[in-house]
Amino acid sequence: MGREKPILLPKHKKLLTELGENIKLARLRRKFSAEQVSERANISRPTLLSIEKGSESVSIGLYLQVLIVLGLEKDLSLIAKDDELGRKLQDAELRVKERAPKENSG
Repeated sequence: MGREKPILLPKHKKLLTELGENIKLARLRRKFSAEQVSERANISRPTLLSIEKGSESVSIGLYLQVLIVLGLEKDLSLIAKDDELGRKLQDAELRVKERAPKENSG
């Protein structure tokens, strides 16, 4: 019994497809074969091809393994780095204290 494939909206599927294409282009620019990358990432060649197609059924951990082989793992730290909407929502929830905290004069 296999896992169910996640259901994504077309615009979200397009994002994954673009990610897969970018990964494939990075591999080709480095002149790595699919066999080399899959072996170094410890995944099967069909799994690598699924990643390069932007498959939503491949775990993010496997995407990361391929990014590590390509030297692009630091790109993941850029995701949600500048969360402008999140900061605005957080700021809207902040409450201003009426008085400053007491100072401890020890």
